Amino acid sequence: MNSLKTIATFSKGIFNNKKLKTFLRSHEMLFQPREKQKIDLVIGWGKKENTQPAITFSKKYKLPYCALEDGFIHSMGQGVLGSESCSLVVDSKGIYYDATQASDLDTLISEYGKHSSVEPVEHTPPLLHDGDATNRAQNAIQRIIKSNISKYNNGSLQLDDSLFDADEVVLVIDQTAGDMSLKYGYVNESTFEKMLQAALDDYPNARIIVKTHPDVIVGKKKGNLNFSKLDSRIHIISEQVNPMVLLKKVDAVYVATSQMGFEALMLGKHVVCFGVPFYAGWGLTEDRADKSLEVWNRRKKRRTVEEVFTAAYIQYTRYLHPDTQQHCELEDIISYFELQYKNRLELSHKLFCINFTRWKQNHIKAFLGSISAVKSDIVFVSSAKQAIKKGFDSNSQLVTWASKNQAQVDELINEFGVTPWQVEDGFIRSAGLGTDLTAPASLVLDKTGIYYDPTKPSDLETILQTKKFSDNELKRAERLKHSLLKNELSKYNLGKPFSKASLSTKNNQKIILVPGQVEGDASIIKGCIDIDSNTALIKVTREENPDAYLIYKPHPDVVSGNRKGKVAPEVINKHVDLELSDTSITDCLAVVDEVHTMTSLVGFEGLMRGLKVVCYGLPFYSNWGLTVDRHPLERRTKKLQPNELIAGTLIDYPLYMNWQTGQFTTPETIVDQLKEQIDKQGGKHSNQVFWLTRLMRKFINFFRGLF
Repeated sequence: MNSLKTIATFSKGIFNNKKLKTFLRSHEMLFQPREKQKIDLVIGWGKKENTQPAITFSKKYKLPYCALEDGFIHSMGQGVLGSESCSLVVDSKGIYYDATQASDLDTLISEYGKHSSVEPVEHTPPLLHDGDATNRAQNAIQRIIKSNISKYNNGSLQLDDSLFDADEVVLVIDQTAGDMSLKYGYVNESTFEKMLQAALDDYPNARIIVKTHPDVIVGKKKGNLNFSKLDSRIHIISEQVNPMVLLKKVDAVYVATSQMGFEALMLGKHVVCFGVPFYAGWGLTEDRADKSLEVWNRRKKRRTVEEVFTAAYIQYTRYLHPDTQQHCELEDIISYFELQYKNRLELSHKLFCINFTRWKQNHIKAFLGSISAVKSDIVFVSSAKQAIKKGFDSNSQLVTWASKNQAQVDELINEFGVTPWQVEDGFIRSAGLGTDLTAPASLVLDKTGIYYDPTKPSDLETILQTKKFSDNELKRAERLKHSLLKNELSKYNLGKPFSKASLSTKNNQKIILVPGQVEGDASIIKGCIDIDSNTALIKVTREENPDAYLIYKPHPDVVSGNRKGKVAPEVINKHVDLELSDTSITDCLAVVDEVHTMTSLVGFEGLMRGLKVVCYGLPFYSNWGLTVDRHPLERRTKKLQPNELIAGTLIDYPLYMNWQTGQFTTPETIVDQLKEQIDKQGGKHSNQVFWLTRLMRKFINFFRGLF
C-alpha cells in the first residue's frame, strides 16, 4: 500500500486538525493551494458549503477528491463539547448520509462480498462475503450491545423505569435542526411532525417516548419537533441518556436519518424511517420516504444487519486508537470503550470523598467521575461533621483514602451504616514519589476492603480466590510481566543504576534483599503480627540466614526525608553487608536470590522475577502457594500460578489513567508512557536531591494537581 504524500484542503478547520494527517497517512497538508503542485488528494468535510472551493480545485487539476466525516463510534464525549473522534470515514463518491447520490458506502453494501476496493486511499481492504466476515460482525455487534457503545458515550446508563411500564413503548428520535443528513436524506420541515403523528396513529395504545439530540440537550443546537402541543401519551427524554440503554427498553423506533435507527436494528427492533439514512432501502427497515426517489433504484439488494454493519463499521470506517493515536481495527476501539464502561461509576447518589488532600482532588475526580456525573456529584470533605452539613446520609457513598484519618470515617460508618470505598495508589504508579505530589498513573478503588489489610477480604483477594483466568488473560499477564522486566519498571521508578559487579560476595554466597518500609504505614499496622519494623526485619533475616549477603534498601520515602523508618547505623553495621539508599529497585532485584519482607510490594516484584520470597507479615501476595509464609491466612485456599497473581493484581484490580486523554487506559499503555517519560528525562531520577529541588518538584506537581 502506498502512503499519501501530500493532501490539499481549503478548510482552515481541516488544516488545523493534525490528527487527520495520521488518519490519512499523510506527510504534508497544504492549505488553499493556488496551483496543482505535487498533490495526491484534495479533501473537504462532508457536504458543507465551504467544500466547493476544494471540489472546484480538484476538478480543475483532475485530482482525486474525498469527503470526510466522523465515523459511527466517536468518543466518550461529544464533538460539540470538544471531544475528538477516534473514527473517520473517507468517501471518494459522495458521503454516507447523502442519499441524493451514490457513496462509497452504498457501493460497499450493494456489492458486498466482492473483493474490490472502493477507496483511492490506503485502508483495510473489504472483507470477503464468508463465514469469517459474518462471525466478525456478529461478535462486534454483541460486544457493542453488551457494553452499550454508541456514537457518543457520555450519557447516563440509568433511566426512569416508570417511563417504560406500558404494554408497548415506541421511541421517536428528534435530530438537530439544519443537520446535513436531513437535508440530503430527503427530510423537509414537516417530516418530524408527520413522523410523530404516525407513531401515535400506528400505535394507538402505546406510550410514545421522544428523545432529543445530545447536542440540543447541552444547548449547542436546536431540535426539529415542536412540543407546544403534546398528546398525553407523549413523554420527552431531554436528559443525557445512553442510546443503547434506551433502545433496549422500547418496541419500535421511528427515525428520520438518525444513526440510532441502525443501532436499533442491531438490537433487532422494528425501525420506521421517514428519511433515507445509509441503512434504509436494504430490506431492514420500514421505509416511509417517497417511493419514487432515485435512491431506491440503487438500493435493490436485500442485506442483513451483519452485512451493512461490516460495510459501514469495518470496511468504510478507519480508526485511531485514543491511547496510541495509531491506526487500529474496530475490535481495538470496542475494547477501549469496553474498558471505559467497565471502570466508569454510574451512581444515583453523591460520592462523598474524605481524607483527600487538596492536590489529589482533581486526580481523584478523573478516576471517580461517572459518565453522567457533574462536578456537584463528587463532594470533598475534611471531616464527618462537614460531610453531614453538606448532605451526607445513608444513601450517600463514602469514599476514603484508605490509610488516613480513620476516626472520621468510623464516625460516618457508625451513624449511617454505610460501607466505604477505599482508595490507594496502584502498583505501577509514576516516575516519582507520591510524597513529592507526583500524579498517579494508577489507583485501586476497593469496595469491600483494601489489598494491604489482611484482617478482612478485599476486592483483590476475591479476584484471586474466585476468578478462573482464561488462557488469553494469562498470556496477557505474561506479556505484561515481560514488558515490565524488559523496561526495568516498578512502582515509583527512581534511583541510580547498580550492578552485581559492585558486590564483594563470596563464591555461591546467597544474596538477600531486605526492602525497608515506612514505619507506621497502614500496611505495617494491618499486615504485621510480630515483625513490624525495619530493624526487626533486618535482625530476623540475619538470624535465619547467618551466612547470606544482606542488602538493605530503605524505602524511597524514608530516603527522601518525607517519611519515617530510618534504621540506626549500629544495626546496619552489625547485620547488613550493603545498604543501597538511592538505587533503582529493579537493579537490586536483578542481582539477588531472595527477598525477605514484611509486606513490601518489592516481594511481589520479586515473585515476577522468579525469586524466592519470604514473608514475615501478610501482604496481598502471601499464602497463595508462591511465598514462604511466617504466618498462615486460612481464607486464602487457592494455589495460584504466578501469571494468575499478575493478572489479578496488575490487570483486573487497579484503575489506570491516561492523563493525555483523561480516560481510563491499560497497564500496557502506562508501561509505554513511563518508559517514554524516563527516557525523555535521561533515565530514572535520583531519590536523594537537594531540598530546594525537592521543594520545587513538589510545587510543580501541586500546581498540576490543582489545575
